[in-house]
Amino acid sequence: MTTLSLASVLAEPARRTPDRTALVEGGLRLDYATLWEDARRCAAALAERGVQAGSRVALLAPNVADFVRAYYGIIAAGGVVVPVPTLLNSDEAAYILGHAGAGIVLHDASFASVATAAAEAVGIEAVAVEGLGAGRDPVAAPTARDADDTAVIFYTSGTTGRPKGARLTHLNLVLNATTNAFDANSFTRDDVVMGCLPLFHTFGQSVAMNSTFRAGATLVLQARFDAAAALELMVRERASLFFGVPTMYVQLLQAAGGADRLPELRDCVSGGASLPVAVLEEFEKTFGTTVFEGYGLSETSPTATVNQRCFGTRAGTVGHPLWGIDVEVADEASEDRIVLLATGELGEVVVRGHNVFAGYLDDPAATAQAMVDGWFRTGDIGRKDADGFISIVDRKKDLIIRGGFNVYPREVEEVLVRHPAVGQVAVIGLPDPEKGEEVCAVVVPADESSVDPDEVRTWARERLGRHKYPRTVEVVEELPLGPSHKVLKRELRRTLTAALRNG
Repeated sequence: MTTLSLASVLAEPARRTPDRTALVEGGLRLDYATLWEDARRCAAALAERGVQAGSRVALLAPNVADFVRAYYGIIAAGGVVVPVPTLLNSDEAAYILGHAGAGIVLHDASFASVATAAAEAVGIEAVAVEGLGAGRDPVAAPTARDADDTAVIFYTSGTTGRPKGARLTHLNLVLNATTNAFDANSFTRDDVVMGCLPLFHTFGQSVAMNSTFRAGATLVLQARFDAAAALELMVRERASLFFGVPTMYVQLLQAAGGADRLPELRDCVSGGASLPVAVLEEFEKTFGTTVFEGYGLSETSPTATVNQRCFGTRAGTVGHPLWGIDVEVADEASEDRIVLLATGELGEVVVRGHNVFAGYLDDPAATAQAMVDGWFRTGDIGRKDADGFISIVDRKKDLIIRGGFNVYPREVEEVLVRHPAVGQVAVIGLPDPEKGEEVCAVVVPADESSVDPDEVRTWARERLGRHKYPRTVEVVEELPLGPSHKVLKRELRRTLTAALRNG
């Protein structure tokens, strides 16, 4: 048995640099020694409640210090963390608790009603995370776990049905934190990382939190993302690294105009969805920094590729694979085997390496469909160029087929976001009796601008092929966002399709 615990990500800097600041939340500042001791006290409290090696413990909390304490406490006790997104209702949370087989749910006080109702529905205990472990002696050392044991179960967004539980191992998560921290775009111990990505989500948890602690750097938490407040916080704490999804970059750009001072960010990383090139360029110009766009999924721990200094950066791409990971493009029509395509050809992005998950919980059929010939089929459409840069064109399910021609929403979005009156845009396909699907652009105005749908449509027609430009332009105040701040295109399709039927 080769033992490895994700708890080492926090335990090692506590041993090597105990007095360095690990975590900042409001007025609270915790050094590594204290944070690790707090986590071990939580582990002791959980052990008293019967948590042992392999026990599944749900965690429902925002970006607060108690999330971090409980997370590493669960791991130190030998348990498996089941993060519950904070935007779910009690029924949705209950599904995750029940499906995961959680024996207990730890919750922040602000989510007590949701956690209690969900716990009652599946017959388990709900325990407040505040004060967990207080007055107890910390466990001496983390419970030993095999490198291939499950450490965290992430539930996917459920865009094609009920969420599936992706099992990530200790090896998956320790190596993803390590390669993010030291091989992609290196952290230093002096770095201060802005932690506004939700910690229950794989991006915030693995890239922001675990990678920061793996490097022995400092994580600054913001309980809920607010762009103007985030700028002030980054200036005050002298943040050097920022990680965010595209909607956060858009909002930070909008808030920058009213800020007295901007943070001096060395590097930024964007992931979770495609970052429009125009936004990337404007952000780099405004903040005087470099944005490294990357790519990954819950099933890949999450980082699979990212733009990296050693290879150079290329806007509009997600860069190169991380150390020890292979990313290629395969024939999407070949379902029972992986047929790799030549350079430049468009196909399904496939991944293999130390970051690929151990399968979906209690779902061998879905696992077999996703894992073929040792490769994970991402469901994303992309290509690899002659220099090895990977570009993601779109999700398979977001592909629009108009009159027999493929239309990739990202390509249309890249054009539309450059219109001066457009702040944000999401392009979707809507049912059409003649063409099968029609291209629809859902637009949020930039600042105080007003958007003329006819003008946007004409502007797009001049810059896109005849089958690509949107025949319909809908103007909205905001786009629907999921728990990880990604645009919910499925919600747009549902509401606009219903409007068409009723219209």
